Amino acid sequence: MTEYPLPARKPVRPYFSSGPCAKPPGWSPDKLATESLGRSHRAKIGKARLQYCIDLMREVLQLPDTHRIGIVPGSDTGAFEMAMWTMLGARPVTALAWESFGEGWVTDVAKQLKLDPTILRADYGQLPDLGQVDWSNDVLFTWNGTTSGVRVPDGEWIAADREGLAFADATSAVFAYDIPWEKVDVATFSWQKVLGGEGAHGVLILGPRAVERLETYTPAWPLPKVFRLISKGKLADGVFKGETINTPSMLAVEDAIWTLEWAKGLGGLEGLKARSNANAAALDRIVAERDWLGHLAEGPAIRSKTSVCLTVDGADADFIKVFAGLLEKQGSAYDIAGYRDAPPGLRIWCGATVDAADIEALGPWLDWAFAETKAALAAA
Repeated sequence: MTEYPLPARKPVRPYFSSGPCAKPPGWSPDKLATESLGRSHRAKIGKARLQYCIDLMREVLQLPDTHRIGIVPGSDTGAFEMAMWTMLGARPVTALAWESFGEGWVTDVAKQLKLDPTILRADYGQLPDLGQVDWSNDVLFTWNGTTSGVRVPDGEWIAADREGLAFADATSAVFAYDIPWEKVDVATFSWQKVLGGEGAHGVLILGPRAVERLETYTPAWPLPKVFRLISKGKLADGVFKGETINTPSMLAVEDAIWTLEWAKGLGGLEGLKARSNANAAALDRIVAERDWLGHLAEGPAIRSKTSVCLTVDGADADFIKVFAGLLEKQGSAYDIAGYRDAPPGLRIWCGATVDAADIEALGPWLDWAFAETKAALAAA
């Protein structure tokens, strides 16, 4: 028995994990096309479905023809590391970090590639001073910091006349924001975030300046086969036409196709943004009504509308563990504890695959778990 009464209504789909994220409403595995399964990904049907997935991503993202899209191994991490290993070293590097994934790219460029980067850091909840970025350098950054709930406000800070390349880890940002593609030379993401897709596959987007870098610069270090994008001095075009470097999961591809078709039915990018905005607004109302909840991000202009990170008054790691565990046991919210390297708190996914009604139903359950956790730890 619980000391406090349980709320009357649960979220219908209590999936608030920030990766892998909630499947879209109406999704079920029996809705996926299966004709490509058990076939070679290099057979006509396999290549056609991979190309169709690429075409859908281009359409929904409103990506210009100047940019190429490739499906690559290793999720977002694999895609971003592929970009770093193949293109960095031609210029000095600036790396921005305000959460754990940005710190991961700092580690790669400083300790693995040993390029002695300029590092601009900020604490969780803050952004570095974007005005300090030297655009004669190649610049690495996360568009939306999944583990801190902090995003860049827009693309205005990216120089139009930049000499270096802009590398954006956009895995929690694509399909949720307007991204000025003319300002982005390299972008990466994975289906498992904003599309609620399956893991293991990354997506690499290259602008014309990135292609030029690949075709005119050879890194000093050896490249593993899964990173090689150049053949006989030219971009390996097949990678961007569905001819993947290694064997993809066609089931994961069909899953992504289903969700992209769902997104088209919403009105494409505008529909996805509207759902994410509505979810974030619903969570903002919950926070505003409770003096024990707050946003980790310092202000609305840099606050994520997908991976929203919250502070809980007086909470430490043990408090959050009990809090999240109570909600999971009740089937009311799954996987909402903050990231392990972040300050103790909650992280609630508000991307387009979540329903606003489920965010709204979460509020009373947060109240219940807060009261229960305080009582349980006081009695311990």
